Amino acid sequence: MTTHKIVITGGPGTGKTSIINKLKQSGQQCYPEISRDIILEARKDGIEQLFTKDPLLFSQKLLDGRIQQYKDAENAPEKTIFLDRGIPDILAYMEFSGQKSPDAFVDACKSYRYSSIFLVPPWSEIHTTDNERYETFEQTERIHQHLKATYENLNYNCILVPFGTVAERCNFILKNSIL
Repeated sequence: MTTHKIVITGGPGTGKTSIINKLKQSGQQCYPEISRDIILEARKDGIEQLFTKDPLLFSQKLLDGRIQQYKDAENAPEKTIFLDRGIPDILAYMEFSGQKSPDAFVDACKSYRYSSIFLVPPWSEIHTTDNERYETFEQTERIHQHLKATYENLNYNCILVPFGTVAERCNFILKNSIL
């Protein structure tokens, strides 16, 4: 059985996690964003922002974690898995921060392919920052453009999620997903 792996991506503060949580509440199988766990783990080791201190190490940890999520999804009993971000997000963020992506990262994006990509656009009315999400709204807009370009360069058709309530956004994703 092939598992449909559906990525929900977008810049920080666009509502991705709220969408994932609502999908989970409605009974869908969802895999969470792992970057916060990596950030919090680094803080325990005395590194305030691993992404800015050692972007390549941070990105490698993300790559390892997202590949593991992909493999877990591939072996899951569920027919459809929703993921909060995909492997190509790493390339987009590296590009955003001026880092060159190692060939192994690009190869991983080509090897581990997703069924659908839903891109959640920047929305100033809901954008907030916190200890792990520190990007300004303007940075979120730039990250959005990098995400869109990265996925499109990897031959994905990004489906733009319209503004609306969390329930409306979830319904749009469910309606337009391979279920």
